[in-house]
Amino acid sequence: MPEPTTILFACIHNAGRSQMGAGFAARLGGPAVRVLSGGSEPGASVNPVVVAAMRERGIDVAGEQPKAFDDAMVESADIVVTMGCGDACPFFPGKRYLDWPLDDPAGQPIEVVRRVRDEIERLVRALLEEIGVTVMDLPRVSAS
Repeated sequence: MPEPTTILFACIHNAGRSQMGAGFAARLGGPAVRVLSGGSEPGASVNPVVVAAMRERGIDVAGEQPKAFDDAMVESADIVVTMGCGDACPFFPGKRYLDWPLDDPAGQPIEVVRRVRDEIERLVRALLEEIGVTVMDLPRVSAS
């Protein structure tokens, strides 16, 4: 079995976008991917509206804790996906970088967070397919 592709999702607070990206990549990519996430200025906890929106897709990120990305995380990544951390995003020559300009879900109502979540899911699915990962299905859970 080949080594899993390591993907780092980086944003500012590691409380919203990068947590959603990591959640989708881990669930959709299974053992074919190793997922990391971090922020340039980690928040105290994952955004509760993000937790609710991800639960609607059958993914629980409530137990995740925002953390800072560090050089070791970036160095171990095959792909670094940045999501709005600007100049604070990590950069190491020789890594593949993708910048996904997504709205920050912080302080947004569930309707806005759902749109961000759905765009992240679309982007993660496309990335996994591009790197040759068989994408797993997610159950459809009705919004409450």
